[in-house]
Amino acid sequence: MIRPTTHEDTPALRAMTEGTGLFSAIDLAALDEVLNDYHDEAAGQGHRCVTYEKDGQAIGFAYYAPAPMTDRTWHLWWIVVSKQIQARGVGGRLLKYVEDGVRAERGRLLIVETSGLPSYELTRRFYLKHGYEHAATLKDFYADGHDMVIYRKPLTS
Repeated sequence: MIRPTTHEDTPALRAMTEGTGLFSAIDLAALDEVLNDYHDEAAGQGHRCVTYEKDGQAIGFAYYAPAPMTDRTWHLWWIVVSKQIQARGVGGRLLKYVEDGVRAERGRLLIVETSGLPSYELTRRFYLKHGYEHAATLKDFYADGHDMVIYRKPLTS
């Protein structure tokens, strides 16, 4: 079941994210800040955070929000699936839920930013598999030798 994230989910979502082995200490600190801000004020500003729950346990989550100063463009900031559950369709179901949610809010374009590191190859393939187009690569964005890869998917016909 995919449901709105509650403040009580935060420790499990953080542990799940850390458990993937993909995210740096800086990323995890950013997630802490994002989730705190979400519960404090961002939810009231149109941000969305959903948790995928199975048998009473969080197994995935997604965080997405409208992009400021755009015409109905949205960002998918986080999508994480428990390492033990990856490659079983949970990420795809979460992504579809996000896309449907953005469409319901009349969103026209969804943007995703991810890492260009080799450890993110499966992540990049995931977006391509789900109909996203590689829009740009920003060389050395995160650090020297650590590129940002940007994907886009139009959500209107």
